[in-house]
Amino acid sequence: IDFHRNRTIVGTTSNSLNGVNIVRNGLESPRVHVHHLAIRRRRIFGILMIVLLSIMALWLVISNYTASPVAVISGQSITKPVKLERYNRVIQDYLEINPMGRLSFILDQKALATYVSNELPEVASVSLLGMKQIGKTNFKITMRRPVAGWEINGKKYYVDALGVSFEKNYYDEPSVQIVDNTGAPIEAGTTSVSKRLLGFVGRVVSQALASGYVVTKAILPADTMRQLDINIQDVNPFVKLSIDRPVGEQIEDMDR
Repeated sequence: IDFHRNRTIVGTTSNSLNGVNIVRNGLESPRVHVHHLAIRRRRIFGILMIVLLSIMALWLVISNYTASPVAVISGQSITKPVKLERYNRVIQDYLEINPMGRLSFILDQKALATYVSNELPEVASVSLLGMKQIGKTNFKITMRRPVAGWEINGKKYYVDALGVSFEKNYYDEPSVQIVDNTGAPIEAGTTSVSKRLLGFVGRVVSQALASGYVVTKAILPADTMRQLDINIQDVNPFVKLSIDRPVGEQIEDMDR
């Protein structure tokens, strides 16, 4: 071994020590020992951080995962019982088609509302409320409020202020009823004519009310499917409207 002046020999590099029961720390300098302890602490801290982050990520997924949707009906003036299973099933169908949507922070609520409204026209909106319990998430369902009703062949149809027609009504019956004097066989929901008429009536009632007029009756006159006569509260003459013209323009003309 080559020894040099002013050099301190601490520890050993002999391979023969690896096979005997000798504590290496006793052969290390204090500085090297502290260095090794620091490395060990950093490793332990790194492992601990990975474990904690994994637990947090797992909890984030579990706490935001929807296994079963729970529909909650919004609206203080709902007067009829609602079968919630009907709405739970449609939301579940959407989540099966879009499995990533089961995570609430990924769920496209606008797409969900569109899907549910297409399947169940009486639904106006769907929004995420939050977790009820692990695996179950509350969804707020808002039903469409009818502004006019139409009875055809013993079956009732409704339209809301946006002109959307639907069949299930959970509110009180609307005060405006459509009177069909055309004599033409119309089945709402199966022809574009009936949906167009219902949508037109709904927008007329809504925009007239916004202008300060209360529509009391909507009449489809005889021998035409493109005209609507409406009666206004406290106004004697009725008003003729054409379904081929924009509603807003005709309400302005009526006001003038």
